[in-house]
Amino acid sequence: MLNKFNNNDKAFTGLEAAIVLIAFVVVAAVFSYVMLGAGFYTTQKSQEVVHTGVQQASSSVELTGDIIAEGDTTAKELSNVTLFLQLTAGGSPVDINKTLIVYSDANTPPTELTRDNGGFNVSADHNGNGDSLLDSFEKFEINIGMADKDVGPNEDFQLEIKPPAGASYTIQRQAPPSIDTYMTLY
Repeated sequence: MLNKFNNNDKAFTGLEAAIVLIAFVVVAAVFSYVMLGAGFYTTQKSQEVVHTGVQQASSSVELTGDIIAEGDTTAKELSNVTLFLQLTAGGSPVDINKTLIVYSDANTPPTELTRDNGGFNVSADHNGNGDSLLDSFEKFEINIGMADKDVGPNEDFQLEIKPPAGASYTIQRQAPPSIDTYMTLY
């Protein structure tokens, strides 16, 4: 009777097949877990990129109204430039304290002006609530000191407004042929 059990190998083949099948299922489960994790990670990163892109695209400023210059009639140069900023349609609020204005002309390399270093100031907050955020329907009156820039008659200059997020806005103007006390720059 013992010989009968020793010669019968059929049970071992079934057991081996079950072990191999279980191993395939375990490997497939681990592989699918890894693939799902990588997919979720990629989806999360893609979502962050889209949100950042939407924030940058919707957070921009534009000019509203004329650019007014004050001139020093004795020195024959511009002393101050005043412009009005508002958000673009559907734009996100912009913190004016973190906004840069970059000044440049033919004789001056790009120079960063901030509210902190006294390069510009906000003299009025039209339709606003008094904070430093430029919100929808608000207009900030920005004054840029030009006395140290030496912009004389017919000289070109450029102002680039760079909000903390979003597209920058470039303004190129030329001083008029005759410097008066108040002028509109076109």
